[in-house]
Amino acid sequence: MTDLTPVMKKFILHWGEMGSSWGVNRTTAQIHALLYLSSNPLTAEEICETLGVARSTVSTGLRELQSWGIVKVIHMLGDRRDHFEALNDIGEMFRAILDVRKRREIDPTLAVLRESVAELDGDESDIYVKDQLQELLDFFEIITTAYHQAEQMPTATLLKIARLGDNLGKVLSTVAKR
Repeated sequence: MTDLTPVMKKFILHWGEMGSSWGVNRTTAQIHALLYLSSNPLTAEEICETLGVARSTVSTGLRELQSWGIVKVIHMLGDRRDHFEALNDIGEMFRAILDVRKRREIDPTLAVLRESVAELDGDESDIYVKDQLQELLDFFEIITTAYHQAEQMPTATLLKIARLGDNLGKVLSTVAKR
């Protein structure tokens, strides 16, 4: 069992609450938080004992976290049990989460928008609906293109762009006016 400090407990509980807001099971988010804060890989049994949750719940949570690509199995010499660790590179973790969310949420929406606009092509009965859907499709296409461009950039470059903040907006506004 891992001894949790008050700060660790506070963060794990908060991460679980946030997970619920993000559509992730509370316990799954708590498992992720525990692994993220752990300096060593943990076994499923250690996670169960530390968080006080059932083995089946931990197994389900670990599988989900692995499917997101933010937790991986580690094998230890002389130990047949699986050990688990979270991605510690926050940039890579964020990218992995964004990729899964894009595939689960944005890609299906894009497909429906494309199909809907195509079905309305040539149908003059509801121009307003077609225009609304086309505008939404255009927006999603632009965002998807930007996502793919950002996906190719190193994390350090993305962080530099983000740190530019308002300055980047001012530069882009100046360029757009030309």
